[in-house]
Amino acid sequence: MTKAREIMTPGAECIGEQETLEAAARKMKDLGVGALPVCGEHGRLVGVLTDRDIVVRCIADGGDARTARARELAEGKPVTIGADDSVEEAMRTMQEHQVRRLPVIDGHDLVGMLSQADVARSLPEDRVGELVRLVSADRY
Repeated sequence: MTKAREIMTPGAECIGEQETLEAAARKMKDLGVGALPVCGEHGRLVGVLTDRDIVVRCIADGGDARTARARELAEGKPVTIGADDSVEEAMRTMQEHQVRRLPVIDGHDLVGMLSQADVARSLPEDRVGELVRLVSADRY
């Protein structure tokens, strides 16, 4: 059974919880990613920030990305997957929480990010549609 660590993108870069959303957007652009883990004291994961969060929850609401901090949008306990968890567990987690990206942890350490695309590439072709349907399904 394939494990998260086998298909994840290793070496995820964090944005510090006190860094601005503008800095986060620049980092996303430079890295070519749409989400960043938000890390606090001692590199501990405190949330995940997406490009959509910046646009919808800051800019569209009249906020200033130059002064708003990453921590402000990293609410609640982050949804994660263990490095040794199976692809099926990752799919269940993505479906349950309706997320397309999961930080991968090993113990308390962030070791990578697992995206819907990473999971899709690991599945047989006939299961990819199932993944997209499960993760994108309306919850209401």
